[in-house]
Amino acid sequence: MPFNLQTFKTRALTAIVFVIVMLAGLFINFYSFLILFSIIHFGCWLEFQKLVGLIDPVYNKVSFFHKYGIILLGWSLMLCASGTTPLASAVTITSVGWWMLIILIIILPAIEMIHLQSFTFKNLGYSFSGLLYISLSWTLMIDLRNRHLPPDYHDLVIPLVLIASIWINDTMAYIVGSFIGRSPLSSISPKKTWEGTAGGALLAIIVVTMISHLAFRLPVVNLIVISTIAAITGTAGDLLESKLKRLAGVKDSGELMPGHGGFLDRFDSLLVAIPFVWLYVYFAI
Repeated sequence: MPFNLQTFKTRALTAIVFVIVMLAGLFINFYSFLILFSIIHFGCWLEFQKLVGLIDPVYNKVSFFHKYGIILLGWSLMLCASGTTPLASAVTITSVGWWMLIILIIILPAIEMIHLQSFTFKNLGYSFSGLLYISLSWTLMIDLRNRHLPPDYHDLVIPLVLIASIWINDTMAYIVGSFIGRSPLSSISPKKTWEGTAGGALLAIIVVTMISHLAFRLPVVNLIVISTIAAITGTAGDLLESKLKRLAGVKDSGELMPGHGGFLDRFDSLLVAIPFVWLYVYFAI
């Protein structure tokens, strides 16, 4: 994959703006964190539904209430993971999430009964896949932000290490692959190479582990494992989304960011990496 300077400049400029927005959402407070990933959640869902509709036009026949109700159902799961964060006096975000979840679980099947002509188990399966692929991942990201960890772990450490691992892996894989990539990684994404993938993963593990250990004094073993999980599963997430786009016959999932595509294009790696990192944190940390 030859190095294209203009493409790299476009991607770099877009990435700078993107990083500023992401850092603001991550660091201001929990509310900005939740708002940031809520917006990402909605954006990923809309693009996922568009791709599924292109792959199987039958999905385009789902009712308005099914299409947006399932997105709200997924969002309610994110709110349920918000811990004791207050929304108003004596009301927490979590309690709002649970009430939304209960109401939607009751209302959505009833509405589907009314719109039986547009109901198929296949469409239900597509929507359930979206809940697992998108909503579950962002719910676990919220949980990682709120999870009670040992005192030396700041509440933002795990999300930051995870996101940094994905970003550095993606960037370094692109650069290394551009210069020395020769062996295609997969027919799903011909531009990816084994050399770029291995180089990106190795550099991500080294950089993230060194910086995180120096900045937060966290155990090196945990940092190596988390960054390794993120690099490997993140690459798998990239290939998964590439497969969806190939089946849908599109180059990008959306047009949000020049040079980077849409929400799914930008967060495909993170979506698959989050559950695996969460499992490691839950059982090992």
